[in-house]
Amino acid sequence: MRAIQINEFGGPEVLTPVDLPEPTVGPGQVLISVDRAGINYADTHNADNSYLAPATVPFVPGGEVVGHTPDGRRVVALTGNGGYAELAVAPEPFVFDVPPSIDDVTALGLIVQGTTAWLLLRQSAHLEPGESVVVHAAAGGVGSLAVQLARAMGAGRIIASASSPEKRELALSLGADAAIDPAAEDLTAAIREANGGDRVDVVLEMTGGRVFDQSLRALAPLGRLAFFGMASREQPSHLDPRNLLSHSSTVAGLWLPHAFTKPGLVQRALTDLVQAATADTLHVIPGGEYPLSEARRAHEDMLARRTTGKLVLDPTR
Repeated sequence: MRAIQINEFGGPEVLTPVDLPEPTVGPGQVLISVDRAGINYADTHNADNSYLAPATVPFVPGGEVVGHTPDGRRVVALTGNGGYAELAVAPEPFVFDVPPSIDDVTALGLIVQGTTAWLLLRQSAHLEPGESVVVHAAAGGVGSLAVQLARAMGAGRIIASASSPEKRELALSLGADAAIDPAAEDLTAAIREANGGDRVDVVLEMTGGRVFDQSLRALAPLGRLAFFGMASREQPSHLDPRNLLSHSSTVAGLWLPHAFTKPGLVQRALTDLVQAATADTLHVIPGGEYPLSEARRAHEDMLARRTTGKLVLDPTR
């Protein structure tokens, strides 16, 4: 079986093409012939062992796949690890049937990035109609869907943050009202200027460091910052209880695996997302398809911020 294996922790250079035995299927597990494997930013954290769940080498990365079961079901599944391969194993509760109307890239985009965006807005930030929302990394997998979902949920003003003019233009085309550069020297001022001088109600943030700190300072009283990643690998420095009290601010963290501990929550999110995608009101942005053998290049492109939308691997190449 062709696969990508990590034998030591590090950057994209540790993603090594290998031939491995087929995975063993245990009780309550499902074998999946992988048509496409999803690539997530979390995979880069797994590679250098900076993810919330520590890894042990050697392992095959990849937390999501779409493909077929031995009995012919077309499914999308969360695998934990093992997705960067021709065959993968997933726990039965994390395996979902894919309607014929949903293509592979959309299925992969919805199961992690779409669910994350939905949970950030509904569960973490409790977005109310008319509220202003800042979406950082708005051209990425989560961000591009969060912009669309915020619009559908009745957000009053959506401010997208993205690192290049092309990415900001994409965010505007998806429904953002304004787009700003997160590298602005005074990001707090840039956010407020994009909101007509006012502070904002909700921020979705996955960068950490200065972006977190300056976004927190831009919150209105009773504002919420929903934090779902730390792409910069930099710790925030402004998270002080006194700063939260000064504007009655809320900071909520979201790690998707915890959502599966609440019965029915992920299924509810996926049902909403699939319905919207089927109705053509929600679009997963294809970000590029890489051969399995070029997983390293995919990680390099993602870390260099050269990508948009949903990235996938083709295990047949």
